[in-house]
Amino acid sequence: MKTASLALAFALFALPAHAQDAHAGHGATAASESAATIGYRDANARMHEGMDIEFSGDADADFIRSMIPHHQGAIDMARVVLEHGSDPEVRKLAEEVITAQEGEIVWMQEWLKAKGL
Repeated sequence: MKTASLALAFALFALPAHAQDAHAGHGATAASESAATIGYRDANARMHEGMDIEFSGDADADFIRSMIPHHQGAIDMARVVLEHGSDPEVRKLAEEVITAQEGEIVWMQEWLKAKGL
């Protein structure tokens, strides 16, 4: 019984370390990743970095300032599709995303400017 309890305790303590090892390379670029995957990873990283704003407490301004890089991330990902994708419907959606998101970014930038932010 003592051996079984000791083995169970060891397994429970070792599990988090093993889980960390399994995720140690998470987010790292593997040599075998496609150009599209690398493009998506880069776009995602830029988007998340841009969204990491210093919050002001103004819900409207913070939303707009966070959404600009979020929309830019969608544009960047859509461009990856146009560069590497082949499905005509997905490519059409990507083109529509670019057009819509670029227009919304302009609107948000103008809103911030009008508010003096």
